[in-house]
Amino acid sequence: MIVFTYDNTFDGLLSCVFFAYEQRKFPDLILSEFDQKPLFIDEQYYVDTEKEKSKRVWKGLEKKISKFAQNMLLSVWLSELPETAMLLFRYIRKNIDHPQGIEMNFGDDDVLRIKDIAQKVATDARKLTQFIRFQETADGIWFAPVSPRYNVLSLIVPHFRSRYTTQPWIIYDTGRNVGLYYDTRTVQEISFSQKDLAELKSGKLDNEKLSGEEAFFQQLWKEYFRSITIKERINLKLQRQHMPKRYWKYLPEIQ
Repeated sequence: MIVFTYDNTFDGLLSCVFFAYEQRKFPDLILSEFDQKPLFIDEQYYVDTEKEKSKRVWKGLEKKISKFAQNMLLSVWLSELPETAMLLFRYIRKNIDHPQGIEMNFGDDDVLRIKDIAQKVATDARKLTQFIRFQETADGIWFAPVSPRYNVLSLIVPHFRSRYTTQPWIIYDTGRNVGLYYDTRTVQEISFSQKDLAELKSGKLDNEKLSGEEAFFQQLWKEYFRSITIKERINLKLQRQHMPKRYWKYLPEIQ
């Protein structure tokens, strides 16, 4: 068994592809530095991340697959599934080796799996844009805690940046303890302490951290939600289908 170890970055994965062709050694398993290694390994290589080499791999891939397929690869990477590294490696290798690429070969298991994961990631990002609820803080920042299944914050930034161009906001992934802060000019990655994170996971900020009007408007929204509800037509199964329960704790109208 040949095992590659890398730094668990996308550039690192592309560097693994370059290394494999350079050394003519193709891995049976690709692991991050922190993954548990199998007991029986014939050859093990640590692959350094080299930006120039990763760029060369990506440029070569651009000649073989469409922009849509390239975006699918990035979406699969954001899924953070355990199978991601080897799945992407096999897919990239097949496209490099095939004269016309395999993007449209839906008889290939890896092509189907790439498509399936990319669709799930896109769905997660789309639902996140629908169910995000901002809370206005005392310092005038609009704050939204979220816990998406996949690492999709980067995918939803363009939507909120174009929609709220003049308002500073933070969208914070409580599961990964990382967020994006928009100051009306640029977007920056931020993280909070474990103490602050514990509060954020509840989905609601303390009243002293909210603006003077936020609690009032949240109450108005709850009353509006209740007033338009037709009790005789409540269908919890259908509601969960369109609004997965994992989003509920961040929705004021359901709290």
